[in-house]
Amino acid sequence: MEWFLDADTVGHKLALMVFAILLFAGVMGAILFGVDRPRRVPLWVVVAGFLGPTFLLLLVGLVYPAISTIRGSFFNRDGSAFVGLDNYATVFTEDNFQTVLLNTVLWVVLVPLVTTTFGLVYAYLVDRTRFESLAKALVFLPMAISMVGAGVIWKFVYEFRPDQPGVNQIGLLNQLLVLVGLDPQQFLLDAPANTLYLIVVMIWIQAGFAMTVLSAAIKAIPDDVVEAARLDGVGGVQMFRYVTVPSIRPALVVVVTTVAIVTLKVFDVVRTMTGGNFGTSVVANEFYTQAFRQFNFGLGAALAVLLFVLVIPIIAYNVRQLRLSEDIR
Repeated sequence: MEWFLDADTVGHKLALMVFAILLFAGVMGAILFGVDRPRRVPLWVVVAGFLGPTFLLLLVGLVYPAISTIRGSFFNRDGSAFVGLDNYATVFTEDNFQTVLLNTVLWVVLVPLVTTTFGLVYAYLVDRTRFESLAKALVFLPMAISMVGAGVIWKFVYEFRPDQPGVNQIGLLNQLLVLVGLDPQQFLLDAPANTLYLIVVMIWIQAGFAMTVLSAAIKAIPDDVVEAARLDGVGGVQMFRYVTVPSIRPALVVVVTTVAIVTLKVFDVVRTMTGGNFGTSVVANEFYTQAFRQFNFGLGAALAVLLFVLVIPIIAYNVRQLRLSEDIR
């Protein structure tokens, strides 16, 4: 076992790499052999060959960590004493954590609603226009940027410098305020408005996803439905309200729930721009802070479990709506 763990030389590492490749080839060869000879190999062997590794990885990488996290949430900061529901009581009663929960609710409500609304209206307005591809590309571009990169970009946009003679503002928004004769603002320091400014960054990133999915759904509306509505005198806002929106309802549900799940797990933007300071922390960021900065693993585990519990209703609603849409079809 030590030979596998202590790979300190180049030859040792190469030998381990060759062994791993041969092991992978052997496993894949056994699976393919079982598939090619279904009459000689029992069905359960083939099923075990395909699903066994996946099931094992799920147990090791998902089930065991989840159970361990749930268990750890009932212990103190170093896991040495059982404290029951004390960690959860702390999360829901202390002022600091109540601010964290309130911020998380604000994120989960505003980001999906604003993102979906903007993506839907934008996709509808640019549909089949002359510069449709260019218009969609401009909104989709932020999706190609990592959340950390987006956080750095917008941190410069919100950058503030004291309003003193000879001091120039390098932040885009503050420079615009100075140009129109207004005083520069500390966008990332003043709560609770700073949370709204962080939410803008997430909307900017996710708007491209919403626009792309909803645009594809709009294009999938049958032409005969649109033509029938036009023959009935429906047009403009009524076409959008009574034809487009009901026709793409499954896509709307997917976009709202997907963006909500991503928003619940938001960490990068908050960590990059404010570090969770100035009243901007959310559950995911606070979990990281408690577990890996303050080494309070019990409280960190409780926050992780809370985050998992918050995701479950969204996923359940998404699955239910997809099943209803399939039943309608």
